[in-house]
Amino acid sequence: MRDDQLLRYSRHILLEEWGVEGQERVAQSHALLVGAGGLGSPAALYLASAGVGHITLVDHDQVDVTNLQRQIAHTQGRVGQLKVESLKTAIAQINPEVQVQTLAQKADANLLNQLVPTADVVLDCTDNFETRHAINLACVKHSKPLVSGSALRLDGQVAVYDTRQSAAPCYACVFPPTQQFEETRCATLGVLAPLVGVIGSLQATESLKLLSGMGASLNGQLMLFNAQFMEWQTIQTRRQADCPVCSTLRT
Repeated sequence: MRDDQLLRYSRHILLEEWGVEGQERVAQSHALLVGAGGLGSPAALYLASAGVGHITLVDHDQVDVTNLQRQIAHTQGRVGQLKVESLKTAIAQINPEVQVQTLAQKADANLLNQLVPTADVVLDCTDNFETRHAINLACVKHSKPLVSGSALRLDGQVAVYDTRQSAAPCYACVFPPTQQFEETRCATLGVLAPLVGVIGSLQATESLKLLSGMGASLNGQLMLFNAQFMEWQTIQTRRQADCPVCSTLRT
């Protein structure tokens, strides 16, 4: 590492659980973020500030004034811009050395099958079950760890689905694609601004742990957070032998 990099990342390098080796692993890693809004904003900014070498951003949406209440990477001056381009600008202002690839399109199966194999970790920062299941399918198929987050109203959740471990569940084990969920959006029910920051930051934390090799991940656990009462709950999750995704795609 160069002297300026040792200085920039010195507070991470001082952590004996991280060190120079962990920083070098992070610098050589590639994170794929699907969703550049409320969750993707803090997650991407923390990954960039931590020195993740390559970040790919996928989101087809544009910055709207209603986003500014919580999507902290975007600004008033960038209303109307593509979210991925706005987020790329914010990343460059924090750490211009990070290589950022932007794709302003929906994350469908074809795109995910192209992108997921190239990533070291995938962050699901989206807000609908169809896309979440498509991301999970690609991650299981290509044996990539998935860091999943969601937030609505005053409640959030975060989990890691790493099916490289034989006993670990995938997203479909916990939220079966055959089960009917009522699709709700923050545009209808609202969301507390700092809540997405909490969950997005946790996604960045879990991703950096996976990339650096530090500690144990949330694999096999679903962490729930209620902001109104500041309550945390962790639920143990299990692999389902009849899961329509990982029971057939695991290698």
